[in-house]
Amino acid sequence: MAREGTAGDLAIVLHSHMPYVEGFGTYPFGEEWLFDAVIRSYLPVLEVARDLTMTVTPVLADQLENKGVAERLRRFLVEWRIGAAEADLPQVPEECRAACKGEEGRYKHALELLDAAGGDPLAPFQRAASAGRVALAASAATHAVLPLLATRPGLRLQLDAGIRSHRRRFGWDGGFWLPECAYVPGLEWRLAEHGVEWFCVDQSAHSEPLEALAPVATEAGPTALPIDWEAISWLWSLDGYPSDPAHAQFAGKSLRGIRIWKVGGGAYEPAAAEAAARRQGEEFLAAAAERLRAYAESRDRRGLLVFAIDTELLGHWWSEGPIWLQTVLEGAEAAGIRLVTVPQALAEHEPVERPLRPSTWGEDKNLHTWDSPAVADLAWGARRAELRLLRAVSGGLRGERLERASRELLALQASDWAFLDQRKQAGDYAWQRATDHSQALLEAIDCDRATDPRVTNPHMRSLAPDLSTAPLLEP
Repeated sequence: MAREGTAGDLAIVLHSHMPYVEGFGTYPFGEEWLFDAVIRSYLPVLEVARDLTMTVTPVLADQLENKGVAERLRRFLVEWRIGAAEADLPQVPEECRAACKGEEGRYKHALELLDAAGGDPLAPFQRAASAGRVALAASAATHAVLPLLATRPGLRLQLDAGIRSHRRRFGWDGGFWLPECAYVPGLEWRLAEHGVEWFCVDQSAHSEPLEALAPVATEAGPTALPIDWEAISWLWSLDGYPSDPAHAQFAGKSLRGIRIWKVGGGAYEPAAAEAAARRQGEEFLAAAAERLRAYAESRDRRGLLVFAIDTELLGHWWSEGPIWLQTVLEGAEAAGIRLVTVPQALAEHEPVERPLRPSTWGEDKNLHTWDSPAVADLAWGARRAELRLLRAVSGGLRGERLERASRELLALQASDWAFLDQRKQAGDYAWQRATDHSQALLEAIDCDRATDPRVTNPHMRSLAPDLSTAPLLEP
């Protein structure tokens, strides 16, 4: 697309991540989350995605690559989603049958997409990247909040394992997603040591809104890309696009789990919801173009609007999200907007010089979701485990026991456990997962294979198959 004559550039960044739930629970917490994310988000989004950037967290790829997942995913889709919609169809109220039929069609199309990928849920990411339709970015091994790690070796382990994983599966061009956009000054130096060339930050609590429309240079080398929270809030807020009365209500499901009710009350009408999503896509483009023009006029330079959201928001949480995305992608040129991947944007947009402040994209733009009295047991437990492992390493821990303990630490450090616990979204699932990983880490450290009947398997399912423990052994 030609650059001349457009209002500015739009870099859509879709962050794809799921905690390690494969093999750890089913309904209502656990594998069902992963499978629904594949079925409702990844497959339909990747079908239409082009000229944008996506992250695939290593822990997500680990699960999608795991032996047995493809078979269980397909069975889940056929039996528990398509089968549920078919069983519901003659039983739901008459006014809900169009909704039920629409859900049946959604799931059957997902099955077609899955089968076209040979049943491999990771393949659509790889094919989209190899075809040049999307750029893929790496992330930390298990989505740890990096500023909260206790030690530099612990940080090295998260970065090294994550980048190794991404490079083997997709290659790597230096893009890196900071989990939860959690940044503190100085982190860029650690990223630079591992070859990171760019990362996203949320500076909306510390700067004027239009300042987000330019990349920021760091002394360490990597370029920081401020995400445009004002534009993101058009979608990601209580009154954002998914709250339109015509859209499917996430919790408005039949007893079999089929979404049959709409946000505004009454039966869900797929045709009306699709029309609303397409209208919202056009509204987004018009507002984004106006914002880019305002930036160009006030700064006398071309603007770069970085629009970053969770991939799972499109389709899984917001049923009509993939339709909205398709409308945005198809209508961008007519709206006077050029779509660019992050690597393309960085080749043309000169970074500005300005300081970066500590921030996240969480509530209040700080770390309290993951580090506050409400989750102190999880936050401090993870730090103690990290220090305990390093003490064991200094005492000579090596081999399979070190591998297993390292994987358990990576699992324990995931940002998801504190997030879920803080929001009371999954009962005691998050707390129990963290507790179990802590216990397994200590068992791996303390067991003596010569005298202990327990066998320490170095592998924790398929987590971090490319793990190297070298980062823990460096001075």
